[in-house]
Amino acid sequence: MQETQLSLNVVHLLSYSMSDFNSTDFINPSTFILLGIPGLEAAHVWISIPFCTMYIIAILGNFTILFIVKTEPSLHVPMYYFLCMLAVTDLVLTTSILPKMLSIFWFNSREINFSACLTQLYFSLSFSTMESGILVAMAFDRYVAICDPLRHSTTLTNPIVAKIGLALVLRGAILVLPYPFLARNWPYCRTNIIPHTYCEHIAVVKLACADIRVSSYYGLSVAFFVIGLDVFFIAMSYTQILRAIFRLPTKDARLKTVGTCGSHLCVILASYIPALFSFLTHRFGHNVALHVHVLMANMYHLLPPMLNPIIYGVRTQQIRDTLLQPFTHKGT
Repeated sequence: MQETQLSLNVVHLLSYSMSDFNSTDFINPSTFILLGIPGLEAAHVWISIPFCTMYIIAILGNFTILFIVKTEPSLHVPMYYFLCMLAVTDLVLTTSILPKMLSIFWFNSREINFSACLTQLYFSLSFSTMESGILVAMAFDRYVAICDPLRHSTTLTNPIVAKIGLALVLRGAILVLPYPFLARNWPYCRTNIIPHTYCEHIAVVKLACADIRVSSYYGLSVAFFVIGLDVFFIAMSYTQILRAIFRLPTKDARLKTVGTCGSHLCVILASYIPALFSFLTHRFGHNVALHVHVLMANMYHLLPPMLNPIIYGVRTQQIRDTLLQPFTHKGT
């Protein structure tokens, strides 16, 4: 009799909890559960090794760029100021997602607070937008330096560079601000499990039990507006740069001028190609496995911050010479 009564109490408690879970508490979940890389859970520890390595390289490389530019007076010019902005953006971008991702891989710490999830979503998107804008500013700097070199020092003064940087920060911060506000207002009554390594925008809003077309359309509009315009301005800048290069009298002069743009072109490719693959697989790759989507999204956030300081360190003589100076003998 006591066992029967105990069983009835347990069933009643479970039914009450499930009813309460579905009708009240879960409309505003206190936490989300990040699965990591769905289908590859058994390999999380092994996957964490290259991810952690990339993160360490990104942190060391970008801090090294900031230190070299700060300590070397000859690098206090617009090109390297923009490079410092890019380094800071990369540091924030990787740090917004990597520590939590590694805690999932190493400690199985999958829970993330609802507000923390939206904060992560905001920082990853806003700093990605800022990074794209900085690449446009760097392209404009190369355009002025090559096509109108006599006016470069008067066109891109320190106050102008600071205003450009502020405008890019405000653009990223304001355009992305509706994302978390819209996501916070949706009712969540399906599940709180996110099949991702971080709080990616679409992965979060797909959990809402409401019509999320506003979030989806706004996200697409911002992506096309930001990436479309940025790529257009970069293409226009380099079209004019190439026209100026082909008008140079000698082959050596043309090669030298191309060399000054080589680092920036490599950074552009390293930034936009992973983003393009991630966007295409997410929007049109309906038959692509989920773990491929997640891995591509991670590469989009990890690869450029790791490659940018390497590219500039290898291809830019001033940075390379300053970096190697402690290891060389005086007079050599």
